[in-house]
Amino acid sequence: QVRLVESGGGLVQPEGSLRLSCLASGILLRFFPSSWYRQVPGKQRELVATMTSDGVPTYPDSVKGRFTISREGRLNTVYLQMNNLKPEDTAVYYCQVVGQRTYWGPGTQVTVSS
Repeated sequence: QVRLVESGGGLVQPEGSLRLSCLASGILLRFFPSSWYRQVPGKQRELVATMTSDGVPTYPDSVKGRFTISREGRLNTVYLQMNNLKPEDTAVYYCQVVGQRTYWGPGTQVTVSS
């Protein structure tokens, strides 16, 4: 059974940093694409970072240069390093892995506020 669990969210001041983690079990992340999404109430879930199985990252313009996705194969964990956070980054952040089907974690709340 595949399970994804996010951690690392919390309250941070504008211009601060956070690192989110997504620990996977039941699936080996290095063989599949991994992504981070975020969602605020009333809006669609938004893609913020993707890493291919080959380790190539892509980002939308809204976070490019501030967010970095990475993967640690030994720990079977994918990370999202978020720097220079802005209030508009406030959302629930979700980890996604596309294997035989699409898997999601339960999400972790990130709040950027002074």
